[in-house]
Order: sequence, then structure tokens, then C-alpha cells
Amino acid sequence: MTKFTDFKTFNQYIGAAQPLDNDIDMGYYDPLNMLLKSEPVMIDFYIVSFKVNFTDRTAIDPKPKTAVFLNSPEMSFEWNVEPDFSGMYIHISKKIIEENRFLFKNYLDYGQHEALFLTESELKEISTLFNMMINYYHEDKKNFSVLLPYVNVLLSLVEAFYKRQFSANTKQYNQIVIDFQQSLNDYYNQPMNQTPNVQYFADKLGLTPNYFGDIIKHFTKKSAIENIHEFVIKKAKELLEKKPKMKSVEVAYELGFEYPNYFTKFFRKNVNLTPKEYQMEVNKKLISKTS
Repeated sequence: MTKFTDFKTFNQYIGAAQPLDNDIDMGYYDPLNMLLKSEPVMIDFYIVSFKVNFTDRTAIDPKPKTAVFLNSPEMSFEWNVEPDFSGMYIHISKKIIEENRFLFKNYLDYGQHEALFLTESELKEISTLFNMMINYYHEDKKNFSVLLPYVNVLLSLVEAFYKRQFSANTKQYNQIVIDFQQSLNDYYNQPMNQTPNVQYFADKLGLTPNYFGDIIKHFTKKSAIENIHEFVIKKAKELLEKKPKMKSVEVAYELGFEYPNYFTKFFRKNVNLTPKEYQMEVNKKLISKTS
């Protein structure tokens, strides 16, 4: 698989204009002069693509869409598209993100199948901002410091529009939350040798971890890992309550913890008691009820 580590070689490959900078590149799509079909490739930077009336021949529903598509480092992607779309793109290097952490948004690591579908007003707002950005991009380096805040505003707009999309499609996204909660409940009903984690549930639902995590947080007001930790604590309490003679080491292994000491620290952090202390409290309450 071909991996592109810089804008120049990638732009040559797809037929886009040559970049003017090694850290930020932006331009308008010219599909009639661009590569419309490609085998899987990888990039070592981020791409945010704004595409109007875009048709992917490989999609389950190959109808024209106006959407934001994301590509990130180490994530392979391919395409086979119709030539009658328009739009613009921005390429951002890992270096510029690392040096300006305010530019990073969770959605930059979403997959292509987790696109943001734009309303007409959102497209108009983004297009207006992009036109202003292009003017600074094509001027000399003295205006590069002005360009970064514009990029930040653009990325922040996309973030806000994703939240709008989550809220506007509650039935679709609530199903993801329901499936996640069901998968949590089923987790310990199968052979396992580790504690549950975000990657496991994202993979199970066919989503990228960041997209999955943002949906869960949007609807539950807690991060995916907080939901998982609450579930593990609940299961730990159930074991300690139902099996009063069970040692914390046994509980740790049954819950998938590799190191019992870590389970003890994890439990104490969330309950303010060690597993043994919690067990003693439960036993005291049982004795007081029977006496």
C-alpha cells in the first residue's frame, strides 16, 4: 500500500494543485483533472474535505451528498467517485497540530464513513470562511500567523455542526447508545481475559473510537470510559455482595484485571473503599438486618 508522507507527492497523485506550504495546504477540487479512482492508500497528515454533490460509486447508497469527509494518519482509504462534484480541502500536518494543540478536534480521527452532512446554511458559512482563508494562504508568509486562527474557526465550526447532526438524528444515534449498553451487559457473559475498553466497543459497532466516544458523551453526558468504569464497578460490587467469601484477587481476575493490585486501586478510587473494606461494610449491614 502506498503511503504519502507529504502534501506534494499526495497532490501529484490525486491531481490537485501543488501546495504552497509544508504544514497547511488548501484548495478547491477540480474533479475533471483529478484521480477519480484509487486503490487503498495511507497518508501521514490530516485531510478535511468539503464536498458538494459528491457521489461515491462504492457506497451502499450511491446518491449525491454534500458532506465533510475526514482522513487521518495511518488510516487507509480508497475511492471511486463520479466527476461532477465540487468543493474544497484542507491538509494539516501532524507537526502543526502538535505545535498548536488547540487545532486538534476529536473528529479529525473519524473515519470516512462517519461524515458530517451539511445543511445549506452550514455550507454557505463554511464556504464564506474558506474563501477568506484562501486569500491569506496565497499571500506571502507574513500572514501565516493570521491563517492559523481562521483554520481554528473552521475546525471549530465543523465540530459544532457535528453536534447539531447528533442532536438532529437522535433515533439513529440513540440506537448506538442502546447497542453499547447491551454490549456492556453482555461483556462478562463470554470468555474474556481483559477488562472492557473503548476500542472493543467501537470495533463491535463498526465505528472509530473518537466517533463512538463523542456520540456516547453527547447522549449520556459521560465519556465512554466513564460508562465502562461505572459498569465494571457495578459488576465488582455484585460479586463482592453475592459472594462474601470471595477474595478481591479472585474478583479482579474474574473481571479481567491482569494485576489484582490495579483492581484494588481502581475500586478504591471509584468507591472510596478497598474491595475488602466494601465487603466488610456489606457484611455488617447483613448482620444488622438479621439481628
